[in-house]
Amino acid sequence: MSAQQTFVIVGAGLAGAKAAEALRANGFEGKVLLIGDEAEPPYDRPLLSKAYLLGSTERENVYVHPAQWYSDQDIELRLGARVTNIDRPAHTVSTAQGPPLGYDKLLLATGSSPRRLKIPGADLAGVHYLRTLGDSDALQSALARAERVAIIGAGWIGLETAAAARAAGTQVTLLERDELPLLAVMGEQVAQTYAALHRAHEVDLRPNSVVAEILGDRGTVSGVRLAGGEVVAADAVVVGVGITPNTELAAAAGLPIDNGVIVDEHLATADPDIFAAGDVAASYYPLLDLHLRLEHWSAALNQGPIAAANMMGNCTPYDRVPYFFSDQYDCGMEYCGYVGQDGFDAVIFRGDVASCQFIAFWVRDGRVLAGMNVNIWGVTDAIETLVRSGARVDPGKLADPAVSLITLADSVTH
Repeated sequence: MSAQQTFVIVGAGLAGAKAAEALRANGFEGKVLLIGDEAEPPYDRPLLSKAYLLGSTERENVYVHPAQWYSDQDIELRLGARVTNIDRPAHTVSTAQGPPLGYDKLLLATGSSPRRLKIPGADLAGVHYLRTLGDSDALQSALARAERVAIIGAGWIGLETAAAARAAGTQVTLLERDELPLLAVMGEQVAQTYAALHRAHEVDLRPNSVVAEILGDRGTVSGVRLAGGEVVAADAVVVGVGITPNTELAAAAGLPIDNGVIVDEHLATADPDIFAAGDVAASYYPLLDLHLRLEHWSAALNQGPIAAANMMGNCTPYDRVPYFFSDQYDCGMEYCGYVGQDGFDAVIFRGDVASCQFIAFWVRDGRVLAGMNVNIWGVTDAIETLVRSGARVDPGKLADPAVSLITLADSVTH
């Protein structure tokens, strides 16, 4: 591969940083340009709602690489620079400043942005979103001062923020439209375990809550008014109602979009010189035979290097089983697999749910679609094997802690 080639990566998050790292590790000798619109070097977002927000890890630990690493690897890192246009015929990208930048291959790792509330009072001081390092700094400061916080949305960000707020000694009211937190993701049986976990930590969880307005006093948040008229007092409000992929650049360049930039199993778009990875990519999963856009740390971590390899001319598919993790209070979990639109017909529990030490399996027609291990470690590979095999598994063996999960996984592959 010519040392004169230029590979441009738009988006200096985890996916972009890991792609740049992989290019050099795989021997690419050309120019690597990593462009990010934030002022901060690439960092790991999961820590923002976990250890960093809790104050249990130092700021330097959130960064993907030390600052010196980029120059040591001869990677040109441009921060605070927003790419405004892709000219596919000319093979250039434009930023707000300077002339267009040429590329031979382009990786879009533009990530996603929080959905914003469109209700009265949404722009008051004291309304927080959690996506950037600056957001986490501001929220950590707010939690240190606030006596009462209202969290709108009981998804992963809302739940992890609730745990951090309780650790800070703040009273928490958690407002969720649905009947249970994570209901659409986990199903009723597992969602109930998360409701119980937060209530056990004295979170005021209010299901079926529709927020009508954020109230303020002299420009600063004072509470939340629900659709029924009830007012929840709050010194700070955290909004966690989902994210949307940053597809504007790709769409303007004429690339196919469907809940993300559509890419194949090699993370290539319809343009063979443009790839996409991370939150913005709706990638094809051969195992599942469908396109998915997964807003998970593992997708960014692992798709970046695969995209880099394929930019260099390899033909490496991205075929991992979907994976994510969450830490709330003293309850850590890992989830791998995917439950599609057809859903599941049973959840099988192994272990002690009450003590937050169990594994849950989502099963359809006797086959494991996904598994979640809670405070039980070293079993993710076995769960992944069960998911990947597509084999029918005896539900009694799945539920029985006396049956080795590793042995059970080995049995379905032979």
